[in-house]
Amino acid sequence: MKTARLRVIKIAETKFVLNEFAGQPWAAWTTDAENDAGRLVEFAGRLCYQSWQKPNPATATNEGYIRHILESQHFSVIEHAGFTVAIIGVSRAFTHEMVRHRHFSYSMRSQRFVNEDDAPVVIPPLFRDNPEATEVFVDHYARTQEAYKRLAEIGTRTLVTMDDKTLRRKRVREAARWVLPNMTETHIVVTGNHRAWREFFEKRGELHVDAEMRQVALTIFKEVAQPTAPALYQDFRVETVPLPTGESVEVLARDPALLRPSAPEQAVR
Repeated sequence: MKTARLRVIKIAETKFVLNEFAGQPWAAWTTDAENDAGRLVEFAGRLCYQSWQKPNPATATNEGYIRHILESQHFSVIEHAGFTVAIIGVSRAFTHEMVRHRHFSYSMRSQRFVNEDDAPVVIPPLFRDNPEATEVFVDHYARTQEAYKRLAEIGTRTLVTMDDKTLRRKRVREAARWVLPNMTETHIVVTGNHRAWREFFEKRGELHVDAEMRQVALTIFKEVAQPTAPALYQDFRVETVPLPTGESVEVLARDPALLRPSAPEQAVR
C-alpha cells in the first residue's frame, strides 16, 4: 500500500498590469506595495473614494491602507486579487468537504478516466503513527483493491462487444470506482480570490475541523497565501495548541487585535 504525501503548489496568481497613467485621476498615485495583489487591492479601494493623494498618513502605505480595509471590512476590494493552487496527495474525504466552499473554482482528478489500480492512499492524521490502525487500513485497502480489479474485469467482459474502446473504458471505471474508499488519493486545482481564501482559513484552520482539512489550510496559508500577499493576512497568526493527549496541534486563528488602530474612516476616504 502506497501512502500519499501532501503537496501544495502555487500555479497562478493575479498580475497587476496598469500602465495607463497620463491624464487619469490616479496619475498622482504611487504605492509601496511589494506584490501585485497588494497593488490591485489598494488601487480598487482608492478608486472607490478617489483618495489618490493619500490624505491620511495612517493609510499612506500599502500595508496601512489594507489594514484599514480589513478593519472596516471593506472586503469587496479584496475579491479582485487571488491565486490558484494544485493540491496533491489529499483524500477523497478531504475533497468532499473542500467543494462545499462555493466561492472557489475546482478541477479534480477523474476516476472515470484514471485507472485506480494500486492508487496511493491518505491515512488520517490521528492514525499515521499507529501500527494497529495502519494494519486495519492495509487490510481494508487490499480488499477494496481486489474488489475494484474484479469489477473492472467483470465490466470489461460485460462490454466486450462494444467497439468504442474509450466509452467502454469509462463505463467500466465509473462502475468499478464505487468500491474505492474515501482514503483514495486525489489531486485538485483550486482557484479563489483573497476574500474567499480568508474565509476558508478562518473556518478551516481552527481546532475543531477535520484534521486533514486543517493541515491543508495551514499549508496553503504558510506556503502560498501569506508569502503572496502578507498585508492581506496581517490579522491571522499560526498558534500551537497543546491537547490533553500530549499532542501539540498547529491551528490558524484570526485576531483583529493584530490590526493597529487607524484614523477615523471619514478621513481615509
